[in-house]
Amino acid sequence: MLSYLISGFRGGNIDFMTVVIDIAVSLLVIFLIMPFHEWAHAFTAYRLGDKGIKQRGRLSLNPLSHIDPIGALLIIFVGFGWAKPVPIDPRYFKNPKVGMGISALMGPVANFIAAIAGGLIINALSTFFPGYMITSDFGYYVWLFFSYYIVLNVGLAVFNLIPIPPLDGSKVLMMFLPDRTVNTIYQYEQYFFIFIILLFWFGGGFVSRITEPVTDFVVWLTGLPFGMG
Repeated sequence: MLSYLISGFRGGNIDFMTVVIDIAVSLLVIFLIMPFHEWAHAFTAYRLGDKGIKQRGRLSLNPLSHIDPIGALLIIFVGFGWAKPVPIDPRYFKNPKVGMGISALMGPVANFIAAIAGGLIINALSTFFPGYMITSDFGYYVWLFFSYYIVLNVGLAVFNLIPIPPLDGSKVLMMFLPDRTVNTIYQYEQYFFIFIILLFWFGGGFVSRITEPVTDFVVWLTGLPFGMG
């Protein structure tokens, strides 16, 4: 969080470049990672039949189409925030529950793909420029930046796969639930948001315990082409 980093910098516990990189990564989340996540939802829904997504302005990688100002500020200052959810009309799907579930799933999948891309980059740099990455300050900060990038993508994917409304995992779960249960969940979906915030603040350790092995797996997997697995 920005306030924590600034206080750490003033106290001499965190160096200036670490603060800069953390801010840069927060901006990366706002302007690239979350827009890519939301675009994946929109693109999948569009391909499944909801052509109105394009008219709603969400079939775009332009971050301005997806940024929620309050959610963006919270990402910078608190470390937890959100983008504007993609308005999907399930009436255009052949099977509304399945269409919504697949569209929801593709957001986390996009983040996993982005994390794998980051892993390939950092492993390639470590393979072809090992001395530079280890001995130079710039190399270290490049490594730190991509490490944050991978962790944030994996974290966003894992967190969104938790089957609690309005997270993506709940819509994936709904594919396998009776229609009556799904309708009941939608009626009370807005109240689950409070629970999500509480989960973030008090259950962050639980999410981290899931995120860490998944991140390790991504790093291991992307190291295989470079003989680092």
